Amino acid sequence: MNQETRRSVVASLLSVVVGVAIAWAGSQHGRLVAGVPVFALCAVLAFAINWIVFVPAYLLQTERYFDLAGSFTYVALIAVALRATESPSPRALLLAGLVVVWTVRLGSFLFDRILREGTDGRFDRLKPSAPRFFMSWTLQGLWVLLTLSCALAAMTSVNSEPLGALGGVGAVIFVLGFVIEVTADRQKRRFRANPKNFGRFIPSGLWAWSRHPNYFGEIVLWSGIALIALPGLSGWQHVTLISPVFVYLLLTRVSGIPLLETRATQKWGQDPDYCAYRERTPVLFPRPPRARR
Repeated sequence: MNQETRRSVVASLLSVVVGVAIAWAGSQHGRLVAGVPVFALCAVLAFAINWIVFVPAYLLQTERYFDLAGSFTYVALIAVALRATESPSPRALLLAGLVVVWTVRLGSFLFDRILREGTDGRFDRLKPSAPRFFMSWTLQGLWVLLTLSCALAAMTSVNSEPLGALGGVGAVIFVLGFVIEVTADRQKRRFRANPKNFGRFIPSGLWAWSRHPNYFGEIVLWSGIALIALPGLSGWQHVTLISPVFVYLLLTRVSGIPLLETRATQKWGQDPDYCAYRERTPVLFPRPPRARR
């Protein structure tokens, strides 16, 4: 077993361990089905769905259904959580509705993109290795669980606190982040659809304010979800508020910005226009564009 394979196995095991820990915390003060916490059932399902889809994906050597499987996992967990609750609270219904809208939009967007482009460069070195490719699907299971954790804990909680003003504030923040993410994605798609822009980077629209405005929107909207969920949490369930922090760390330290920044530097690092764009445009948090020199 080489070093990369060993790291992949360790990462998969650690992902499961973290999943077990968050499942325990989220299950406290939560509803039960046949004596089993609903949150824990959802945690098992998050990993199981991705492990099942991994098998044909590896055999066919395709990542085409990776993002679609992630979106399906979100919807499946929400459906289980609502089904296990006899009369979902307004908070649970609001959280479920917002997350479903987000995941259906993002999942369809990403699936359409990979159908058009045919491949995702992130998986070129992972697909040939079963342990490394399996790690990706395991991490996706953990990603769904951790990202959804505070919403899922609030939806399955026995705590019946009213939605309150904080819920309204959280909803507004979610909508703001959602609009930013959708707008950024649409601007980039229109830019790339123009043949004149083939092989170029996008320096306009929200992308003049941030090099990754879609990721900024993602962090904002999950912060809104956490605010909506907060009053419905009790005791150890508060650990699930790691959700927006996890999203931030994932996008800024692991699979999002670092990979894209490296690829962009490799592609346009010698382009004076790109170098000037990098200098005047923040990597994540938006700032009004400065005039070009």
